[in-house]
Amino acid sequence: MTVPTSRFHALSREALAALVPELLLCGQLIDRSGMAHCISAFGREGMAEVAIEEWQLSSPIYTRRMQQALGYTGDDIVTIFKGLQLDIGAPPQFMDFRFRVDDPQHGEFWLDHCGALADVEPMGVDYVKSMCHDIEDPTFDATALATNKYAQVRPIHRPPRTPADRHPVCAWTVIIDESHIPPQVPRNAPLVAETVAARLPLADIDPGDEGRGDYSGPLLSDLRFPDFSHSALVRIAEEVCLQQHLLVLGFMVAVHERTDVDAALEIGRKQFTGIAGVASERIRACLGLGDDIEALAQVLSAHPALNPLHYTAVEVESDGGVMRIRFPATSGALTDRGWLSMIDPDHLGPLDSLVRGVNSRFRSRVTESGPDGWTAEITAAGEPFDEAPEVAITRFSTGVDFRFTDRGIPLPLTVL
Repeated sequence: MTVPTSRFHALSREALAALVPELLLCGQLIDRSGMAHCISAFGREGMAEVAIEEWQLSSPIYTRRMQQALGYTGDDIVTIFKGLQLDIGAPPQFMDFRFRVDDPQHGEFWLDHCGALADVEPMGVDYVKSMCHDIEDPTFDATALATNKYAQVRPIHRPPRTPADRHPVCAWTVIIDESHIPPQVPRNAPLVAETVAARLPLADIDPGDEGRGDYSGPLLSDLRFPDFSHSALVRIAEEVCLQQHLLVLGFMVAVHERTDVDAALEIGRKQFTGIAGVASERIRACLGLGDDIEALAQVLSAHPALNPLHYTAVEVESDGGVMRIRFPATSGALTDRGWLSMIDPDHLGPLDSLVRGVNSRFRSRVTESGPDGWTAEITAAGEPFDEAPEVAITRFSTGVDFRFTDRGIPLPLTVL
């Protein structure tokens, strides 16, 4: 099967190195966008159940995908920790994971900073316990189990913090032992494992490209993305976009379990609307773009909701002061019933959020609709539009304004 060229190929190696951590952070912010609406619909305990299921259904799939892509497959502690460094559940610096490896079956990690905790602590101790106890226990294990079914992640200490400024904010052991009884595979696991996204082929990394083409070798204290080759960064970016699609598919499975079809779709649209605008805003800033139509076309070409191209089949083109975005009638993304199934000619809210993350004056209107799909035209209005409430809710997260820093040359934490 021929894999089409990625839209990310058009970006320079330098731009991709800056963009990848942004995409990882945007993946984390999906929950900041969606869980507020789950609390409203299902209460705090129901929200926690949705969060557990979405990560259990998605993280084992995308963890294995990234292992295969970057050539660090294995069944040991190092493999588990490398996976966490490339996981939307643990974006670098915002979720500041630190690692220690004692031997292939024993290790520890701790968080010197936890952006998710910074978001939740103001909500009170019950929400902290929901995240750091109820949600983390099964979802950390689900991520580790993608590497070794006998892996267990257990707390050394965790929030609520005592004292209130305790650092590191939490610490965990990871132990692989064949005496451990693996948890049952979630009942709905096949609903995500059998999707187009889960099995989507992506272009191989070119081993002749300048720079690092894989993550073989020692575990590093931090991943320095500028060290990767251009083709490796393209592959990583597309895998991170798929992580987001897979998380949303898991989210929608969990939401559909708890409400009717129309209500579930409404929650999904609100989640999409909230993260769509924030992601556009951060991508625009990351790439140093303006706020005109040409800048919008570049942002949408790198937006996780619209990538990988051969999964979404959404076409973006600009012409002077007008941009056209073409949504096909069929694609892998539509088959999976994820984000792109939530946009149609009668529901332009997520699309408006996508474009207004670049310029609050942009508006969309449908110019063509037929059996092969539909087209929206994006132009600028005379006055700015009010920010969507869903985007305002997502801004509750400290991740919206988070800034990455250059930490210099990383240290190897293991030896060959």
